[in-house]
Amino acid sequence: MSKLLEIKDLYVQYHTDESVVHALNGFSLDLEKSEILGLVGETGAGKTTMALSVLRLLPEDVGRITAGSMEFDGITILDASKRHMRDIRGSEISMIFQDPMTSLNPIMSVGEQIREVLHLHNPDMSKTEQNKRVDEIMIMVGISPERKEEYPYQFSGGMRQRIVIAMALVAEPKLLIADEPTTALDVTIQAQILVLMKNIQEKLDSPMIFITHDLGIVAEFCENVAVIYAGEVIERGTVEQVFAQEQNHPYTEGLFACIPNLTSTLDRLPNLEGTMIDPTNLPPGCKFAERCQKRMDICEQQNPALNVFMDGHSIKCHLFTSKEDMDFGQ
Repeated sequence: MSKLLEIKDLYVQYHTDESVVHALNGFSLDLEKSEILGLVGETGAGKTTMALSVLRLLPEDVGRITAGSMEFDGITILDASKRHMRDIRGSEISMIFQDPMTSLNPIMSVGEQIREVLHLHNPDMSKTEQNKRVDEIMIMVGISPERKEEYPYQFSGGMRQRIVIAMALVAEPKLLIADEPTTALDVTIQAQILVLMKNIQEKLDSPMIFITHDLGIVAEFCENVAVIYAGEVIERGTVEQVFAQEQNHPYTEGLFACIPNLTSTLDRLPNLEGTMIDPTNLPPGCKFAERCQKRMDICEQQNPALNVFMDGHSIKCHLFTSKEDMDFGQ
């Protein structure tokens, strides 16, 4: 099956007056044309930086792609002109951001904002056709078209997120990137938005990268999962392979241990010791070593390679470098 998106050895830095932040460090990821991929990791792992890099939306003069390559549907992202990237955003690749209120223009009606996407990417479409499409997409996300002349402040947080989703989907992009789209919402509304996105994805059959820190959402919503730590993909596989917990990266094991168990009698949930590594001062070896209870001497000296097992499950850890470990999927 052909790849829709291929990211290879991507390095991204943020340059400030005081230091250089190493946000992505050899990040590699690929996506099939019908795949729903969950990208999981702690705050500061580089998840949003990856999404902004694909769309070439890194802060100008601050965020810099220093190495690597990105191919999207035959397009070399890093070679595309600014004008070409403007055409790609919205029509080819769309993104749902975390906070719906800051994603919307407070002085434009929601209908105008959805219609603007069509105006930019489908200039030959008549205004009547645009309005019809706006009505259709609003119905799809569960909002009455009668409300399209209203403004963002007149909607609840969950309804605003539905409008952001409508804007992302109205031009029928080939790839949707959802960057923690439920984080700013309460639990009940989160569930509604997830059901909505699942239904829309099934209806449109569009690939998606779902960025989250919630393994429960990944289990419910995604087919495959990639775990990211300190700007690197450290584990990749199907949801079944990773969630079976037969073989996992120590970091992934730690994430699973933090999930509440209704049958457990523990007074306190376990937690991952330590904090995310300082991205301005990366060590030469494994970036998770100082927090890892299974670390060996080599972990502090040499960064491990990504080991691909017989079933396609891959883990970037020195614990999985022997032939016996690599054949566990047979």
